Amino acid sequence: MSIFAKKNKVKLIIINGPNLNLLGIRDTAIYGNVSFDEFLSKLRNDFPSDEIEYFQSNVEGEIINKLHEVGFNYDGIIMNAGGYTHTSVSIADAVEAIKTPVVEVHISNIFAREDYRHISLIAPKCKGSISGFGLDSYRLAVESFCE
Repeated sequence: MSIFAKKNKVKLIIINGPNLNLLGIRDTAIYGNVSFDEFLSKLRNDFPSDEIEYFQSNVEGEIINKLHEVGFNYDGIIMNAGGYTHTSVSIADAVEAIKTPVVEVHISNIFAREDYRHISLIAPKCKGSISGFGLDSYRLAVESFCE
């Protein structure tokens, strides 16, 4: 449960990128053994007065389309762009083009991994970044919008 005092109900969406549909079965030493659906259910239970929607795609254009769709009428976007974090100028441009603030999240500590993962093209366009706290990174991002 959040330790922050809440002012109003917030409308959030979590947008996950490539391979995050395999959470709970892919590389569990890094990403854990809990599926995102299981985690999302717990997250919604922990924040019952907030609306938390979810979208996942392995396709860059679909992620951009979703950002355009929700980027002007939500209170916040929590985004884990997966590998696109380090490669997609187009997703970074979409984040910059919308009005809704975005918090970038990563399950693993991207700075403790391969060198190419140390650079995020998206982070400079975001309200903030959270990395390395497992699935709890998403909870921390939700709390950042609930202050």
